[in-house]
Order: sequence, then C-alpha cells, then structure tokens
Amino acid sequence: MTQRFDLFVIGTGSAGTTVAEQCRQAGWTVGIADELPFGGTCAQRGCDPKKVLVGAAEVAEISRRFFTKHMLDAAGQINWAQLIDFKRTFTDPVPQHIETWLHSIGITSYQGSVRFTGEQSLVIGKTEVEAEHILIATGSIPAPLNMPISGKIHTSDEFLNWDVLPKRLIFIGGGYISLEFAHIARSAGSQVTILHRGPQILPGFDPQMVEQLQRHSLAKGIDIHLNTEVTSIEGVSGQQIVHTLDTFHNVQSSFTADRVVHGAGRIPHLSHLHLERAHVPVTLRGVAVNTELQSVGNAHVYAAGDAADTPGLPLTPVAVMEGNFLAAHLLGNHVAPLDYFAIPTIVYTNPALARVGMLEEEARAKGYALQVLTADTTSWFSSKRILSPLSAFKVLIDSDTDKIIGAHVLGPHAEELINIFALAMRSGITRTELRHMPFAYPTGASDIPYMV
Repeated sequence: MTQRFDLFVIGTGSAGTTVAEQCRQAGWTVGIADELPFGGTCAQRGCDPKKVLVGAAEVAEISRRFFTKHMLDAAGQINWAQLIDFKRTFTDPVPQHIETWLHSIGITSYQGSVRFTGEQSLVIGKTEVEAEHILIATGSIPAPLNMPISGKIHTSDEFLNWDVLPKRLIFIGGGYISLEFAHIARSAGSQVTILHRGPQILPGFDPQMVEQLQRHSLAKGIDIHLNTEVTSIEGVSGQQIVHTLDTFHNVQSSFTADRVVHGAGRIPHLSHLHLERAHVPVTLRGVAVNTELQSVGNAHVYAAGDAADTPGLPLTPVAVMEGNFLAAHLLGNHVAPLDYFAIPTIVYTNPALARVGMLEEEARAKGYALQVLTADTTSWFSSKRILSPLSAFKVLIDSDTDKIIGAHVLGPHAEELINIFALAMRSGITRTELRHMPFAYPTGASDIPYMV
C-alpha cells in the first residue's frame, strides 16, 4: 500500500528537520527518512562531536604552556579513550531523541535507503511513498579519491569513533577537515602529516592568516607538504604507504603511517537517490535549484543544505536558514529572499581561524576604497593571559561608507569575535559605531574597538 504525504523529507539533519517540523505544525502530513542514524552530520559526525574533542585539545595545550612556565605542577595529557567515551554522551542519544521527537509531533519516520521511482514517488525498502512536495536534504559525503588504493582510507566519521588513536597519521588534503583533526590528533600525541596538492592550505581563508597558522602548525610538529599530489595508497604489513608527486619540483616521494584519513573535500550525497527517474538535474555542487530552492527540472522537488547548489557555504547555520526559508515558502508565507551575505565560517584549529565577508584580494578586485587594518595581537591581554603563541586580525573597511566588508581573526576567542563582526556587517553598523561600543571588559569582545 502506498503511503501519501503533503511533504516527504529525505535526510534528518538541520535543513530537513527544520522544514518537516514547521510544515507539520501547520497541519501537513509529513514523512521523513534517513539511511543513516537520525540526526544528521552536525549532531553526530561533524560540528558537535568535533567541538568536544577540540575543547579537550584546547585545555591540554593551555595547561602545557602554563606547565612550561612553572605555573602548573602538571601538564595536560589527553586520555583518548575517555575523551571518546565523553564524546559519545553527546552523540549516542541523538538518533533515539530525534525519532521520539518526530513521533511526538506526528511525523512518520522511516529508517532506510531512499530512491526515487518517479517525479513524486519514492521507495524506502519495500515501502512506497508519494508526496506533493519532496525535500532532498541528504547532506554530503567524502569526495571519491580517484587513484589506485589497496590500503585502508578512513573518514572523519571514523576518526571520531576510534577508541585508540594511532601513533602516526596522514591526512590527505589541506582543507578545514584535515587541519582541525590534525590539530586534535597532535594535541593528543600523534605524529601527524598533511599532504595537500595546492600551494596553500585552507584556500578559502586570508593568505596572511593562513601563513601564520601554518608556521604555528609546523612548530607544533604537524608536518605539512604543499604542492603534493597523492598518486596511490597501499597497505603493507599493517602500515599505510602513501605515494605522492611534488607537482612543483616533479619529484616522487612516499610517506608511511598507521592510518590515512581522507580530508580532501566532500560532495553532495545524491548518487543513491536515482534522481534521473524524477527528472531532477544535478551539478557538482548539488541539486540544481532556483532562488526558491525548487528543482529546476521538477517543481515538486526541493533541496536545501549541503545537497543543494546554492551560493551558501556548507555550514549548519546555512542549512537552518534555508530550511526556515523553504518552510515559509511552502506554507505560502511572505518571505524575503535568501541572504547569504556575511555568514561567518571557522576552522577549529588550535587556535581557531575565522572569516566573514570578503578576502582582501576580492575587495581590491571589486574596486573598493579599501582600508586594511591588521596587527599581531599576541601581546594583548586577551592572548597573553593564556600564553597564546599566536593571535592576529585583519579587518577590511570600505572608506566610502565606513562599513566593514571583511574580517579575519586568528587566535583565542576568534570563533566568538567573528560573530560580532558578522552582526555588524549584516546590520549595517559602521566601523565608527563599533569602535565606540562599550563592551564588557576584560573579554575577547573588548578587543574589537582596537581592531577597527
């Protein structure tokens, strides 16, 4: 017997559950399915569990600095097994919590792989479903590595569940996934190598800030190789051997580790859905959608979050924003167009690197009358009091309007300071107004008037 719904959602992450809840509250019949345990990437395999490990690494690093200065009697040493057990107190309850919540508000849930059988029809296992509206919110998965592989490649999902941390790790790729997990692993005592095929790690961030973070990472013992393309991976006698080509010098090399982690980017998780049966076109960035998040090939299908080809970054707040927008649109409410301006993004290294708005190169290319404010802030109270070895900022001001058009923060409190810069940008607060804001002192935010 075919089950019929007003809305059917594929994926139980932030975007999918946001739309499902609001449409159900409006009286719609709603179904939802996920092939993975309920909760989505952020709550189970990304943001939240990662930040738990980052927090422990931060505490360990700070304690070691104080121990070195003879202000603590013992240095912090991470107990990896206990830390992973603590992480599981956040992640393990999520699937049951989500399933119970969905049931309590009247949403029918299914566990299993979903595939399209027509423009408005789906099958989950042996259950056939039809819906007036279908939302694809399946998130992303690691991009395929197109090379000979006879060894074992691990994902960041697996890293978060290792009961024992290997002594030697290689991370493929120099993006945020590799950098964040490399810093965690190094703080926990592993030997870490990053192999990146480009000339700069973290290519979406300010080059000056990245260069400082790279020097700091090297000083911590993280071995970083740029312009290094991985050509093959093989397992030999319990070890993983990674073969590479230095594309700058045309030199071949090999690196050996206990485990290799894939941090070389992610792609929308769509291939299993048989979207061609629903006439839903796809790009490299996800389901091709219009400004209302509606498939350009099938008016009954929508996409949001990492599964959609939108201007937004693959971030949880973007998924929630798109979910709220889509729910309002589906329910016939007037809603302003999606606004992707000034959404902050953060790399949770130790210390963190944060960005909102334009890079300096972008601003100059667009012809802004640009004022660049930048400084090393390791001697400032907010950094010195915790013996931070690295902190800096760069703020871009449009001299014609006195408004901030970009902010880049590296160091303690970066993940909080960037939110204030984002708020100022989205609210049109000028540099002068921000400079005269009486922030509470001594806090990280009280540095902001001196940054602008």
